[in-house]
Amino acid sequence: MGWSLDSGGSNKYLKFIIQNIGFLSLSLFLGPFSLTALDYYSISGRRKMGANASALPGDPEGSSSLSKPKLDDIPESCVALVLSYLDPPEIAKLARLSRTFRAASSADFIWLPKLPSTYPYILSKLSDQGTGDECKKDIFGRLCRPNLFDDGTKEVWIDRRTGGVCLAISSKALTITGIDDRRYWNHTPTDESRFQTVAYLQQIWWLEVDGEVDFQFPSGTYSLFFRLHLGRVGKRLRRNSENVHGWDLKPAQFQLKTHDGQHAVSRCMLGDLGNWVHYRVGDFIVEEPDALTRIRFSLTQIDCTHTKGGLCVDSVLICPSNVGKDLCYVDNEARKKVLGCRTT
Repeated sequence: MGWSLDSGGSNKYLKFIIQNIGFLSLSLFLGPFSLTALDYYSISGRRKMGANASALPGDPEGSSSLSKPKLDDIPESCVALVLSYLDPPEIAKLARLSRTFRAASSADFIWLPKLPSTYPYILSKLSDQGTGDECKKDIFGRLCRPNLFDDGTKEVWIDRRTGGVCLAISSKALTITGIDDRRYWNHTPTDESRFQTVAYLQQIWWLEVDGEVDFQFPSGTYSLFFRLHLGRVGKRLRRNSENVHGWDLKPAQFQLKTHDGQHAVSRCMLGDLGNWVHYRVGDFIVEEPDALTRIRFSLTQIDCTHTKGGLCVDSVLICPSNVGKDLCYVDNEARKKVLGCRTT
């Protein structure tokens, strides 16, 4: 159950809870206050029960002698310390509560651990490298947005929740057999691609799509996907599946290799006509974040006993395996509906 921080009745209770948590946290980190956390909790509780306007028995001076604590009464350093334990989306929500929370949310020590360890390398790849005096929060926000590089053929961003690095590679950065022959392939503009264009296969006997990338990934396990579509796509979500043929006879083969000897192969019947599918090739592990990781990958269907056509090749996606789980789920569902898939 998530809290809404928009104005409304429930927001009063959320602020009440945060106020109490804030003062209790202060008592743990900074010691007793002139108004202790326990006193504040007791007084606030009585106010919520309707005792905020009159003195209670045993309280001769009355609670009105104490000014009502506000969110901005919590020291900014304490707020920042609490925020450092939260995920970025949670920090963004709490930053809207007050000026103190908003100011505290910009502390560099909050955002530095949430940035990927290779963020200086990523920034160096971008044409717009910033002013050099950006705070870590602004760098995080900039990297959460898709950033094109390598003449617009690649795009990098970080996952807003985990800070994981994601990389997309356009079909124009791939080596496709016959791509320069209009009888077989052409580049089709479409709004359905992050690169605004896809490679469309008219008809061919020998399908071979190869790619290679060198990139500095943070340590972790990554998954690689091909984003494919059976049927022609165009502007304004237009579809044409008349030319789709040859994919139900033999499986396509996907493969990846890394410079340190990791290898994955998967074979799958392409299907799910009219829908974009992320076909998972396999996983690889990065253990040296300070070095470039070289990955070679391919898609082939080289059985020359029949032609095949009507395939859109959009891009290759590399992302942390935990981020790619949703894509893998879509992929697996598609494979179940289409004759199944075997991975080695």
